[in-house]
Amino acid sequence: MTISEEEIKKRFTFTNIELFHEYENKNKSIILLYAHYASWEWSLTLGFYTKFAGFGIYKKIQNQYFDKMVRDIRSKFGAELIDTKSTVKRVKENQEKGILGVYGFISDQTPSRQKAKYWDEFMGHVVPIHTGGENLARELDMNVLYMKVMKTKRGHYEATFIPITDDIKSLPVNEVSKLFIREVEKQIYEAPEYYFWTHKRWKFRKEKAQ
Repeated sequence: MTISEEEIKKRFTFTNIELFHEYENKNKSIILLYAHYASWEWSLTLGFYTKFAGFGIYKKIQNQYFDKMVRDIRSKFGAELIDTKSTVKRVKENQEKGILGVYGFISDQTPSRQKAKYWDEFMGHVVPIHTGGENLARELDMNVLYMKVMKTKRGHYEATFIPITDDIKSLPVNEVSKLFIREVEKQIYEAPEYYFWTHKRWKFRKEKAQ
């Protein structure tokens, strides 16, 4: 709540911000996919470096006071929060107004069974995969990047951008979501201790095909 811009810039760095700027120069909005891994919250500091409007997609907290506190904390780094129920409407409004944006989706959580449209193997189990980020990117012709956040030492983190696609129309449906979940897997295998294991990622499962 009290950390300064100078201090957080020292503690959360970007290894290849120039790649992100290359994607900005393509003049299409960007979907940024990442996971509940390491200090993912600090990724909102990207707002200090982007010329695009920055937005973080989040699930609204029922308690209005805690919700306001979370919004205030996260928005101090230059990004605006959009709750999940307002996301599609807001993104389309921005597109219609010609507002180029980068939209952060933490997409490794579990959708409900009713909303599960795509299932894939993740860490040895077949589970439902969130496809909201891909669906928006496909409908509105947006580019997609993966952001890999890693801990470098106590209290210090770095993020690396990994291209997913700058031509989503050329990819099969669900391919972006598949590529995303493969990147998350690789990151977990490298250092499993920094993954947010308590968020019930494997609440729903299917048997693997033999």
